[in-house]
Amino acid sequence: MQLSLKVQGEGSEYLSRLLAKNPNNIYDRDEKGNRVRLVFASSNENEAEAHIFVTPDPIELVRNSPSHYDITQYINDREFVVSSLFCSYIRSALGTALNGKPKEEFLSWVDHKFDMKLGFGPVATDYSNQMIKNLFEPLGYSVEIEELVSNYEFEMNRTKPARYIHLNGYMTVQYALRHLFVIIPVLDNFKHYFIDEREIEKLNNYGEGWLENHPLKDHIVERSLRFKDVIKKVNVPTVVVKEKKEGVQFETPKVRLNELRYDAITDKVKHLKSKERIVDLGSGEGKLSVRLATLHGIKEILAVEPSETAQLRALQRFEKIDKDRSFVIPTPVLGSLFYYDERLRGKDVMVLCEVIEHIDEFRLPSIMKNIFREYQPSTLVITTPNRDYNTVYDMNEAIRHKDHRFEWSRKEFNQWCENWSEEYPYSLQIEGIGDEHKEHGFPTQMCTFTRKEEGIK
Repeated sequence: MQLSLKVQGEGSEYLSRLLAKNPNNIYDRDEKGNRVRLVFASSNENEAEAHIFVTPDPIELVRNSPSHYDITQYINDREFVVSSLFCSYIRSALGTALNGKPKEEFLSWVDHKFDMKLGFGPVATDYSNQMIKNLFEPLGYSVEIEELVSNYEFEMNRTKPARYIHLNGYMTVQYALRHLFVIIPVLDNFKHYFIDEREIEKLNNYGEGWLENHPLKDHIVERSLRFKDVIKKVNVPTVVVKEKKEGVQFETPKVRLNELRYDAITDKVKHLKSKERIVDLGSGEGKLSVRLATLHGIKEILAVEPSETAQLRALQRFEKIDKDRSFVIPTPVLGSLFYYDERLRGKDVMVLCEVIEHIDEFRLPSIMKNIFREYQPSTLVITTPNRDYNTVYDMNEAIRHKDHRFEWSRKEFNQWCENWSEEYPYSLQIEGIGDEHKEHGFPTQMCTFTRKEEGIK
């Protein structure tokens, strides 16, 4: 199984820099019992061409498996076609390009669109040639599909032929590889590993900037996160398929409010000019910290949490992403809002996601003074429930959670934010998260405090 990448025109000689590979040497590594090799066929100012090959050992793959004596291991094509297995083998070799993090002097070429040719295969897929084109053409590629010819007469060979796929277009190296790392497993419709939250984060990371606008987005998501029972456990929006006479329609049901909060905060941080160092105050089990870790340009995340039980669960979550070089691993910090910690001072971003309502209201002033006067983050993001919206939920209780000490109306929250903005050199922006009700607003309210230039010492 192999992948070829060829670029032509201005900057071609920098392909090796974007891949972080010496074009004069052969990259040769053992990856999970498989031989991974990357070679350059050419590398000059007009053209550069790289090929990456994987030579698997199918016996090694099942050496410790209970099905070790199953003869199908010798005839199974899983280890010999471009699939999720292939992507996992080459991810380490292409990590620098996937993350868009070459050496600083070559960063400007990350966003450069090359005249590019991509080729990969063999691919064994249940898709028609037209469906394959439907996946790649909206991204700007022209697609050529080469069907492998054999002398076998098996019916399976005629209905599901192995194919090589050739793509041509103007594309950045990073986006091209991210397209493949999402769509190749979709073509194969198989994942060789358990799908959990890390897979969702990977999809968000590699799909950033293109997947949202793809006409087959819902279909790609369904094939990527194909085990719906697992998807439900991790609170990911599943894809509901409805058969219609004219074809298949994909609909996405409502996303849980908790996910919307994480999405809103992550999107807010993503678009900040300064976001390298982040503090997630009251980080709980680390779900938001992991989301933030996937953003480009993040160098440090301190996940501060007073509960040892929650911290242990967060550690397990962080361990899952520790093997993926595209993520910054959050640093767990056992701490509290009520105690000053020098390590939290002067960070780019500080986040309190659904935290303040768990604190006695009369204790909030001392906490906020500590944040604004001592920690002085460049940006502070706070979310909290909107009490006005509780009517929409038709609740019998006065507050949404038994551990909430208070819940503010929109008017109360706005006034509270304005008071702190007047006392300290911060501007503010108040927004809503979730489905807006015409009369009662949004279920969650969010305020972003931004430190003014004159307040920065």
